Amino acid sequence: MVEKIKEKLKSVKYPGFSKDIITFNCVKKIDYEDGILSLVVEIFSANEDFVKELDTNIKATLKDLNLKELKLEIKHPAPPKEKSNTQSGKNIAPQIQNFVMISSGKGGVGKSTTTLNLAINLAKMGKKVGLLDLDIYGPNIPRMMGQDNAKVELAGNKIKPILSHGIEMMSMGVLVAKEQGLIWRGAMIMKAVEQLLTDVLWSELDVLLFDMPPGTGDAQISLAQNVPVSAGICVSTPQLVSIDDSKRTLDMFEKLHIPIAGIIENMSGFLCPDNGKIYEIFGKGGTQALAKEYNCEVLAQIPLEIDVREGGDSGKPISFYQSESLSAKRYDEAAHKLWDFLEKVQKEGLADNAAVQPVPNAAPACSQ
Repeated sequence: MVEKIKEKLKSVKYPGFSKDIITFNCVKKIDYEDGILSLVVEIFSANEDFVKELDTNIKATLKDLNLKELKLEIKHPAPPKEKSNTQSGKNIAPQIQNFVMISSGKGGVGKSTTTLNLAINLAKMGKKVGLLDLDIYGPNIPRMMGQDNAKVELAGNKIKPILSHGIEMMSMGVLVAKEQGLIWRGAMIMKAVEQLLTDVLWSELDVLLFDMPPGTGDAQISLAQNVPVSAGICVSTPQLVSIDDSKRTLDMFEKLHIPIAGIIENMSGFLCPDNGKIYEIFGKGGTQALAKEYNCEVLAQIPLEIDVREGGDSGKPISFYQSESLSAKRYDEAAHKLWDFLEKVQKEGLADNAAVQPVPNAAPACSQ
């Protein structure tokens, strides 16, 4: 009967996602005896609407089993205090003051380049900065920092982060062979996210930036469950195809109660090296309406600039080696806006860990 109940529950989707509560490992207890079912479900969201939706859907799904009694308990964090957007009370890296998730709805929009240049500019502001490359399938940060041949060092049972360009960095790209493809499913990704946070010897950082894989999947959910993400940044190009996907990223931030710092519009015109003019081959300003819709701002419009590409390929990021270039200046402006936003988040308590109590004995995430 228990297996039959599990099969039934596979049709109950986690609110806001396409996967079900069994796949996300949210069902923690199934006890059945003499027609009486005791069911315990744990979710990471404090959204009361999610709880009500799950309660209704679970009861409707199990109705045809003709149970004598259904004892359903849905465990979840307490609702946040007013003005709080914190998605979880859990923090497995308490020595870090701010966590910033940099994400995109699709690949190839310049997310890694954006993350690296923001990190460098924050470090130039005097902040203690870390960069965690969570793009498990395409870890490009080591090459872009000139660290693709770096050797991992241990300190006791922890991994030392790589120090480069004034920031601490760790990436799956330096932990596996360059040619090795990672064919991982959800649970493995989520475990990797947790380990890269706890098994790396991060300093007492002012901010840790996360270069996320594209999309709205397991890595994003796991990160939101394990640390209180202070801010989310969406990277997009001006094209409608990219903007459609960016809406999904911004919607994900809202569902996970992550304060939205803003949007970086990348490839915002081509900066011609011959005459210094900007040609809007992909359009420009397409993210303005998107920012207005989600009540945030466009932090910067970064043009296509040959020096950016060359710097990324050679391990010499433009913000470090060519700080007077147009792109570097705009990354610097975006970094200052981001820091102002983080200070606002701290001041207003938007990322206060005490705002939401953690679920007792919660799983690292609703994992696959």
